[in-house]
Amino acid sequence: MFISFEGIDGSGKSTQARLLATTLTEQGYDVVLTREPGGSAGAEEIRSLVLEGDPDRWSAETELLLFTAARRDHLEKTIRPALAAGKIVICDRFADSTRVYQGCTRGDLLERVNALHSTMIGVEPDVTVLVDIDPSVGLSRAKSRQTAEERFEDFGVEMQIKMRSAFLALAEGVSRFVVIDGAQDLDAVASDIVESVMPRLLARPQAAS
Repeated sequence: MFISFEGIDGSGKSTQARLLATTLTEQGYDVVLTREPGGSAGAEEIRSLVLEGDPDRWSAETELLLFTAARRDHLEKTIRPALAAGKIVICDRFADSTRVYQGCTRGDLLERVNALHSTMIGVEPDVTVLVDIDPSVGLSRAKSRQTAEERFEDFGVEMQIKMRSAFLALAEGVSRFVVIDGAQDLDAVASDIVESVMPRLLARPQAAS
């Protein structure tokens, strides 16, 4: 099974992805926890290019190409081999982030995003966990981390508001999405995610390792 986690900056999705990976591992599943951009040696090099530096360092069009290049390498080197080996892949962000950031927020490029995804990636997660949170809360959390990877956070709260709306619109009516209230405490969010994911996992053939 391929599970992705999505959400605005500071939503807590990275923490929740780690918690789900731990829970599933403890239950006997073979889990690969990965991230985007990144997850392979080549993709990690591209990560520093797109997440660090001045907000205006790249246009939305250039970002789209960089993210897609990173995703292709990640798919070839990490995701496909793990799925072929019968493992569960949990990925912190995938193509939906590109649809939201470059397709709907940074630029009006959704048609190009989807066309490039279809041509070069061609894979969607089996389940996408969208951790939803108030944009001002998320941005405050994200900025408090004080890392070098704050290029997108530096666009400000208005962009976070747009991204939240775009994520929710993307999830509407799409069966692979589960929307989780990220305003709850950490354990409650984790519990909701497990309750949403496990029935789908157990319904798949050869669910247990």
